[in-house]
Amino acid sequence: MIIEVIKGDITEIHVDAIVNAANTSLLGGGGVDGAIHRKGGKAILEECVQIRNKQGGCKTGDAVITTAGNLPSKYVIHTVGPVWNGDKEEKSKLLADCYQNSLKLAVENGIKTIAFPNISTGIYHFPKDKAAEVALKAVKDFERISELEKILFVCFDDENYQIYKSIL
Repeated sequence: MIIEVIKGDITEIHVDAIVNAANTSLLGGGGVDGAIHRKGGKAILEECVQIRNKQGGCKTGDAVITTAGNLPSKYVIHTVGPVWNGDKEEKSKLLADCYQNSLKLAVENGIKTIAFPNISTGIYHFPKDKAAEVALKAVKDFERISELEKILFVCFDDENYQIYKSIL
């Protein structure tokens, strides 16, 4: 199993699944969420609406899976990261849940390669260094990690890229 960090645009990555830093409504938003919905097309939104109608959205730390529409991946796993408010213990656990629940969905759906963005580090203001530590630990601690072939951390900005590179 390979864990790798790259700098780039997650919507252009060729893997089985990319992870979307979604909001609880699942109906698209800004940042990576907006980019995924724009490039992926209406198929993603239609499946998100179906999920929302069935279960009422997605709670912080949880994850759901949809098609990837027009994206080069097969699936999008949508997870809702926590909004940082300084409560390190609670927010770190919720952020770890995002990674663990996304990986669990990946394994359940036969996904072998997956790409993560830097969840909660944009408008949700999670400190980038803390978020990277939580993300890498959550992935490494995933009990079924051997069932995956490759896990990518796709950093859109230089700061996140350098933080992940130094930790790895």
